[in-house]
Amino acid sequence: MNRRTFLSDTGMGFTGLALSSMLRGEPHFRPKAKRVIWLFMIGGVSHVESFDPKPALTKYGGMTYGETPFQSKLDDPRVKTNLREVIQGLHKQHTRLYPLQTGYSKRGQSGIEISDWFPHVGGMADELAVVRSLWTTDNNHGAQMQFHTGRHVLEGQFPTIGSWVHYGLGALNENLPQFVVLGEPLDTCCGGLGGHGASYLGPEHAGVQLNVDAANPLPFARPPKDIPRERQEREFGLLRELNGLAAVEYPDDAAMRARIRSYELAFRMQTAVPDVMRLTDEPAETQRLYGLDHEVTKPFGEICLAARRLVESGVRFVQVFHGQNGGAGKWDGHSKLKKTHTELCAQVDKPVAGLLADLKRRGLLDDTIVAFVTEFGRTPGAQGLDGRDHHPFGFSVWMAGGGLRRGTVHGATDEIGFHAVEHRHYVTDIHATILHQLGLDPRRMEMPGRKRLEMDFGAPIREIIA
Repeated sequence: MNRRTFLSDTGMGFTGLALSSMLRGEPHFRPKAKRVIWLFMIGGVSHVESFDPKPALTKYGGMTYGETPFQSKLDDPRVKTNLREVIQGLHKQHTRLYPLQTGYSKRGQSGIEISDWFPHVGGMADELAVVRSLWTTDNNHGAQMQFHTGRHVLEGQFPTIGSWVHYGLGALNENLPQFVVLGEPLDTCCGGLGGHGASYLGPEHAGVQLNVDAANPLPFARPPKDIPRERQEREFGLLRELNGLAAVEYPDDAAMRARIRSYELAFRMQTAVPDVMRLTDEPAETQRLYGLDHEVTKPFGEICLAARRLVESGVRFVQVFHGQNGGAGKWDGHSKLKKTHTELCAQVDKPVAGLLADLKRRGLLDDTIVAFVTEFGRTPGAQGLDGRDHHPFGFSVWMAGGGLRRGTVHGATDEIGFHAVEHRHYVTDIHATILHQLGLDPRRMEMPGRKRLEMDFGAPIREIIA
């Protein structure tokens, strides 16, 4: 056996050897979570009218920042810097305060203040770890990619949080992809498929898009009509041999490795995926829990129920998107914010709460992290008559389960929700927290030949870890 053949057979070359060592499925330390459901709201949810209510906006509604009693805090150099027009002619800061467009109340025994647009999620407040002090640097919708990769979209393509989880951990179920994408992903304006891509980690670590449809969950992997499974097995066996021969000649070809794995996985998925996506197998009570009995909640309810069935069946990371509109996203509330947020919250509130409740009663929430995230918040000031602009300087997300503290709030923005003033966290701190709970140290997942920046790693938010 020559040297090239030996390297190929033991891991497809030096790159393959490094990769195979990373795919043993052994965490770096004892994990508290096994899997993640990542719920991304496309467009920018208003933090001040969701999980960080600010009554001062209503009290001083219509005033400019300079007319309010807390002008002195706005003299903070960081805030002054953020008042600039970041991109000339685009997304100016609006200084006339816009009143809250919905009410809020303290929820659960923890007393977390949550808006009236999320009554069902509010009912699960004692399971949530709310982080109210996120910030990012992109004031346009490239922030969607930035939230997933930690890098500004102008810097190019980088691995997403789901791909790092896929890269660092082995499979829980060899018949299912370990990184699944549900819902319509990001539009090309804001990252497109890169929002669940793996970049230099290799295409085998990218998310696999599935439809919530038992009859056609993965169109390109449907078995041909009238072709017996035995014949397919022989065909895949031949493909495996041919790909193996090619791998000897091209041992460092990432696309080749991905293709070989995809053929084999696609064959196994033909049976496994439709079974998982058969939501009608669920009892009527469970379907109602997710809102499948109502037109408004059914579409996202089906996605959330499919996400639960996927993680229950052994999928590591399920990335869920909501709000695709062929552009920046439905949550982008530049105008008619009250109307659009009322409608959008109604679509997701019951399904998300149902997901949390269902995971909890099945004993899955203890080792499953659910993250409810968005690219940035909305301005305290009014845009036009009835909207809020983009706001990357302070916004909120929440996580639940997977060894995180329950019923807790961490970090804070100022009185009007303008700036993160306590325990500020860049978006990769969310990544680091999730990886830590999965038993992964991002600094030990370096790719040979790639130098990562300090901000890429983030830091676990210890205050919300139980």
